[in-house]
Amino acid sequence: MTPNQFRKMALSLPEAVESQHMGHPDFRVGGKIFATLGYPDQKWGMVKLPPEQQARLYEASPEVFIPVPGVWGRRGATRVQLKAVKAVALRKALDAAWQHVAPKTLRKPVPED
Repeated sequence: MTPNQFRKMALSLPEAVESQHMGHPDFRVGGKIFATLGYPDQKWGMVKLPPEQQARLYEASPEVFIPVPGVWGRRGATRVQLKAVKAVALRKALDAAWQHVAPKTLRKPVPED
């Protein structure tokens, strides 16, 4: 996965827009960040997940999905190693992050795995 592929996938979600936060790109819906790119460097993305979903992803793929250190990580901020993530796994993570922050009027039921 490249940063541009991550970007394209994030922006394909309903009403997603690209902005910037602390010097790196972020992706928002309804003014709220659901994903970022380039932190701590260009090898990483980040998705903002519910903590229980973060735990499931980390347990299943600890080499791909890693909680951000500190309080942000405990609240669901999850690093994504771009080189290691498969498109299907990233799509699911981005969808979950989008659903987590999107306004209720945009959300649709998410099928369980």
